Amino acid sequence: MNFELTKEQQMLKEMVRDFAEKEIKPYAQELDETSEFRHETFKKMAELGLMGIPFPEEYGGVGGDTISYAIAVEEIGKACGGTGLSYAAAISLGASPIYYFGTEEQKQEWLVPMAKGETLGSFGLTEPNAGSDAGGTRTKAVLDGDEYVINGEKCWITNAGYARQIIVTAVTGKREDGKNIVSAIIVPSDTPGVTISCNYDKMGVRGSNTCEIVLDNVRVPKENLLGDSKKGFSQFLFTLDGGRISIAALAVGIAQASLEKALQYAKERQQFGKSISKFQAIQFKLADMATEVELARTLVHKAAWLKDQGKPFGKEAAMAKLFASETSFRAANQAIQIHGGYGYMREYDVERYLRDAKLLEIGEGTSEIQRLVIARHLGC
Repeated sequence: MNFELTKEQQMLKEMVRDFAEKEIKPYAQELDETSEFRHETFKKMAELGLMGIPFPEEYGGVGGDTISYAIAVEEIGKACGGTGLSYAAAISLGASPIYYFGTEEQKQEWLVPMAKGETLGSFGLTEPNAGSDAGGTRTKAVLDGDEYVINGEKCWITNAGYARQIIVTAVTGKREDGKNIVSAIIVPSDTPGVTISCNYDKMGVRGSNTCEIVLDNVRVPKENLLGDSKKGFSQFLFTLDGGRISIAALAVGIAQASLEKALQYAKERQQFGKSISKFQAIQFKLADMATEVELARTLVHKAAWLKDQGKPFGKEAAMAKLFASETSFRAANQAIQIHGGYGYMREYDVERYLRDAKLLEIGEGTSEIQRLVIARHLGC
């Protein structure tokens, strides 16, 4: 086993870290206060090729691997959780399904502009009554001649307000056993009948665009069907497996930021005649944080490596997402504790880390769902 990053991966890590320090971190607090999506940041990331890391050059990408992508998500998330979330969603949810399941025509039309960073995409799965129970999708798509007519509602959809198109999951029929057939359909966001509202007032990751989508008799060509109409459910489960790697990587980034902030403060803060980093109570907190962050990162890289090798990675992705997201919340919580009263103040950042980290225990499958997924992989 070789845990070293390749030369290319190390160079990417340093490049993204430098970019994030200069172009993302200085705006993080402002974006948290204003809930604005900073489009300029994504334009600059596109110029560096970051929007197309895991996609082949023939589709406008840079031909990188999943580990490289996870490294980028971690470094961006370390600087700003909201920006990291939108970056991760743009690639793992907006673009990846078209890369894995799209026709050549769909890839040229929709994937290439996303990989080049010219456009953003979005993935409309969650509904008011279909969160963890994604199979309970109520949005319906009925084939009328050469068009699908779509009616339904989606909620908490990342990047939808800036997306050129939304991949919408919808019920398109019934299976022989009576269960719904859920398909994925590419819907251009400017299609008549599509209403996108971005008015959520969120606890954290406020720099990420989150929207509600209403589809009222929306008509799209039947050619916009993504992949196999009868395998839409398994397609988005595969998509979520990949997305869990990126959410786990984002969690590692926030946890690492919490650790670094806490360590820096502990060395500077003087109490009882010495820095609080000299007290065993603080040392143990920092030691636990550092250990969990390292474990979480290793889980992320293992899941990413398995995906790159074409091996089953669903269990490992769920493990990485579960452990990293809960590590992120614990690390941010301990960072606040180490900061004491200052940690409760916005100017010290760590309270924002806690608010951002909480979403990661919910989105892309709650911690409870991750435990179910892992248990099923174990044969329970």
